[in-house]
Amino acid sequence: MKATSKAQPIHKGFHMNRKITDLTFPIHEGMTTFPVHWQPMVEITQLGRHCIEGRESRKILLGTHTGTHVDAPRHFIPDGATVDNLPLDIFVGPATVLDFSYAKPMQEIQKEEFVRQLGNARPERVLMRFDWSDQWGTLDYYPKQPFISEEAAHWLVGLGVRLVGMDTPQADSAANGRNSGHDSPVHKILLGAGVIKLEYLTNLKLLQSREIELIALPLKIRDGDGSPVRCVAIENI
Repeated sequence: MKATSKAQPIHKGFHMNRKITDLTFPIHEGMTTFPVHWQPMVEITQLGRHCIEGRESRKILLGTHTGTHVDAPRHFIPDGATVDNLPLDIFVGPATVLDFSYAKPMQEIQKEEFVRQLGNARPERVLMRFDWSDQWGTLDYYPKQPFISEEAAHWLVGLGVRLVGMDTPQADSAANGRNSGHDSPVHKILLGAGVIKLEYLTNLKLLQSREIELIALPLKIRDGDGSPVRCVAIENI
């Protein structure tokens, strides 16, 4: 009788021990939002009730840049791509976590600091860990955040990075706001080159690996300049 071959596993090389870390802030009334008139406060109103309608439902009012979210190019680029037209593979795939947790408040991260950590690597997705999410809900969260230099932003574009994430509110200096005379240059460099920004991350310090699998899918908002995401990191441990 001919010997039968030994059955092979369906998912060859699949790691059964996976760690999934939620990198997303919860959305709720009273949560931290950028304090400007074009960013609404979150409102959540219960409409359906078990005791009356026999079910629960809620109306949610929030901005496209509420909590953990992505910026589409349209956010700062008048003819830029909108969130509903962005390729989904930008938001799903390998990402490299860079550790800038040593940064002081309002410190500018230079190109050389990226070069030192990345070497010859050319990742498509980069997450910047400052541990600034520890300041969430405090008065320091917005005005004192560390940021990256314009030269560093140009360098990331030249490297071929497609998504830049951070556990700060933004990659720009808080001093370079709308009325500063030098409004959001890093936003414009990255988004102008089609590089997506993933902002307001949290829990990066819980990651055990420098290389992770990222999932940060936005809502499919027609003509959207950005969208909240549910962002997770997957590690094989």
